Amino acid sequence: MPHPFRLNAIASLFAAGATAIAPAVRAADAPVLADVVVVSASRIEHNSFDLPASIDLVDGARIGDGQMRVNASEALASVPGLVAQNRQNYAQDLQISSRGFGARSAFGVRGVRLISDGVPASMPDGQGQPSAFNLDMADRMEVLRGPFSAIYGNHSGGVIQLFTRDGQGRPTVELNLSGGSYDTRKADLSAQGSSGGIGYVIDASRFETGGYRDHSAATRDQGFVKLTMAPAPGGKLTLVANSLRQDGTQDPLGVTWGTYQRDRRAGEIDGTDTATPKRTLAERYDTRKDIRHQQVGLAYDQRFGDDRLHVMVYGGNRQVTQFQSFSKAFQASPTHSGGVVDFDRDFYGADINWTRVRALGAGKLTTTLGIDYGKSDDARRGFENFIGNQFGLVGAPRRDEQDTLSSVDPYLQAEWAAGPWVLTGGVRHTRMKIAVSDRYTSNGNGNDSGGVDYRHTTPVAGLLYKVSPVLNVYASAARGFETPTLNELFYSSAGAGFNFGLMPAQSTHFEAGMKAIVGSSTRINAALFQARTTDELVVDSSAGGRTSYKNASKTLRQGAELSLDTSFGAGFSGRLALTALRAVYDQAFGSVLAGSRLPGVPNANLFAELAWKDAQDRFGAALDTVASSKVYAEDANSEIPAPGYAVINARFNAKQQLGQWRFKQFVRVNNLMDRNYVGSLIIGDANKRYYEAAPGRNWMVGVSAQYAF
Repeated sequence: MPHPFRLNAIASLFAAGATAIAPAVRAADAPVLADVVVVSASRIEHNSFDLPASIDLVDGARIGDGQMRVNASEALASVPGLVAQNRQNYAQDLQISSRGFGARSAFGVRGVRLISDGVPASMPDGQGQPSAFNLDMADRMEVLRGPFSAIYGNHSGGVIQLFTRDGQGRPTVELNLSGGSYDTRKADLSAQGSSGGIGYVIDASRFETGGYRDHSAATRDQGFVKLTMAPAPGGKLTLVANSLRQDGTQDPLGVTWGTYQRDRRAGEIDGTDTATPKRTLAERYDTRKDIRHQQVGLAYDQRFGDDRLHVMVYGGNRQVTQFQSFSKAFQASPTHSGGVVDFDRDFYGADINWTRVRALGAGKLTTTLGIDYGKSDDARRGFENFIGNQFGLVGAPRRDEQDTLSSVDPYLQAEWAAGPWVLTGGVRHTRMKIAVSDRYTSNGNGNDSGGVDYRHTTPVAGLLYKVSPVLNVYASAARGFETPTLNELFYSSAGAGFNFGLMPAQSTHFEAGMKAIVGSSTRINAALFQARTTDELVVDSSAGGRTSYKNASKTLRQGAELSLDTSFGAGFSGRLALTALRAVYDQAFGSVLAGSRLPGVPNANLFAELAWKDAQDRFGAALDTVASSKVYAEDANSEIPAPGYAVINARFNAKQQLGQWRFKQFVRVNNLMDRNYVGSLIIGDANKRYYEAAPGRNWMVGVSAQYAF
């Protein structure tokens, strides 16, 4: 075992840094740097500098400049405390964890709450799909970490909110075309503007790739519409609709360490396929996924002086058909639900809250009272993935059930600000009900009908002290919890039906931090944090695309974050984001020893960028580096971990304007030094096919033309 990460050493460094910075920060005058206004931590517009929480804003330029705007992971790499991995597998989406929460996810995002324009992008059970984010129209992303995430309730180890732009001004039409390595290309057409008091944004795109890894091709079609209007003085009505379609998205599966070393792009050979000895598992079973996702949200905000009413309703449908790599022999068990997953999910919900601002004593009290409701209804079926001797086909039925989930969350949040003090607190109570009606009970399968009810209260409190106009210190604490998602309940370790015995993980969070402005051009945020969790949800078994879970013992996450943004003059700027994290099992269970590292969680991450642009903003260039320490793939830490790595990326941007036309171009080269490294891991895979390779040196170029009427 490596020498443990020492929290007291980091605390000493943190205190020393605060002492060193205090004399350097500007004294009584207000900071020159522009305020960063966010809403995620307080639900109202607030200067992030005065919040007792770790929250970072990723602006539209960082999301869009020099990127195809397909994967949010590229923009989120600059946020400390966050690990966002592009798995090079569009069938399973990104891997995102916040301070170690969510790292176990086999696909999609769990443990981190996703929200888009105020509408949940996470399902009511906590399962989220970042592919539903429309990055082409993104104005900004806000990333909230630590105790204050608990105000969003279940599965809120962190919160990522995407905000798209409002349509305004003269109508414009824009075409973006981009392409790159591995037969990757994207076309995006958008229009925006305002007419008759109605702002509109319309966007449609198609993304295609042959895939870096064998059997990883994908096609993604996205559509987006946003309408805004003011039906009454002080009021704003927003309608947002989006759609996602992925047909035949190939799943390359993971590979063993030996296969990764032999050929990082190759798939795992199916050793049982004597007819075609060199055929991979992915090819033999034609592992793939079809996805249809449509969602619409309607929000109305009405201000009454400083007070505000917010009402939001949403609804949608998600359909998925997935072909997994299960053999006939494995599916022979009467309790096995087959190698094809097929579900049709309707979901809907609402969030209503009232914010009131009043004077209290020597300060101002802002109180938000609300209720959040969500429901999903799944028609879920399973089939054998073969007919006769041919795999990759929909065969005989093996599962048929209706799964219903509902969640009701009343919450209260308050902030009292007086002089240099800001006191914030909140509480949320979650009640989640899950009911299963099993309609497939033949052939010895048994009846898996039943239900489970989860309840938990999550309080949060924070205190901030303004040492000076340019130096704030704060502390916060919260209780959090995380229920199993429907996908985590679907299977037990024996391959049978629902695992109703799973309990929610419960956690206690603490954080202390400092926010400072040095001179007129440097902003520094630093935080120490700790989270203790009981009944941690961990992978029990993972094979062929199906993963079952169990409750483990206690875990401990301790760490530090540092972010720094600065301007050097002459057009140069820099960004640094550093995370140190010790995430371990604090108590032994089974064959896992106390002190073993949590799989999927590196103990150090670094992002650093040096950027330049000319005074007229016509040209820009940047170099950035992303580095990570080694990561284990299973609980006992006995298998070969994914080694640590550091990669360097470069980009160049150009802009021109000619009359009513505006043109942009970019060139980007990733992994300049052509490093070999494992980009992501499949946690706890039963066949030790943990490893998913990242691309070597690769490139992309893009051009756009916009016309203003």
